[in-house]
Amino acid sequence: MPKLRKKCDEAQHKWFEEALERIKKATGARTQVQLAEVLDVRQSSISDAKRRCSIPAEWFLKLYRSHGLDPDWLADGVEPVYLNASKAKIPADTILREAPTPYGRMNSRGRVVSVSSMAGASSNGTWEPQPVEELSIPESYARPNLQVVRVDTASMEPVINRGAFVGIDQNQKQHPDGDLVAVHFPHQGLLIRRAYLKNDEFVLKADNDQHADLTIPANEMAKRTVGRVIWVLQNFGAM
Repeated sequence: MPKLRKKCDEAQHKWFEEALERIKKATGARTQVQLAEVLDVRQSSISDAKRRCSIPAEWFLKLYRSHGLDPDWLADGVEPVYLNASKAKIPADTILREAPTPYGRMNSRGRVVSVSSMAGASSNGTWEPQPVEELSIPESYARPNLQVVRVDTASMEPVINRGAFVGIDQNQKQHPDGDLVAVHFPHQGLLIRRAYLKNDEFVLKADNDQHADLTIPANEMAKRTVGRVIWVLQNFGAM
């Protein structure tokens, strides 16, 4: 019987994605094909590394030899970027403005993201973002498919105030009871509610009891869910 592969845990996956992103930023590789060319490996080797959440040591050595990159920076975001700056293809300052660094460290950096209105732009009955401003967030708050919106209602007060910035992970479309989800309602835009499955429908509850419960048939919930709320940035007092 073949041996089962051990799955990566969340921390390992996050480390791998951040390290791989640093490699891409420093080499200019935007696709897996380009990355394979830079590393002089097969694309399947990159896929295998992703499954294991492990970057082979020889990749770090190759990148030092070809680009002068510091393995410690590639692995953990610890500066300097280069051990041999004469081989640098991209200036370190340019890379550091974009490359992720674990939040909480002295060299922690942010990322600028687009913020959409809750109304968004409707397209064929689905919600599409409509950027209205930009926001700098900690790098650790970023996700591959993150959508940030600015809340324009009081329906979730006092947990989420009007004017708060909300991060939505569009890769997460599950609906555990009580979790905050962003759901599209035609002619209303995006609404944030707590979702509860009851029989053949989802009941969407607001934290503000002045807003009535909403319901969606269970078979429609997946296509109308934009994602799960994963963070909120807001002020609790006057600025």
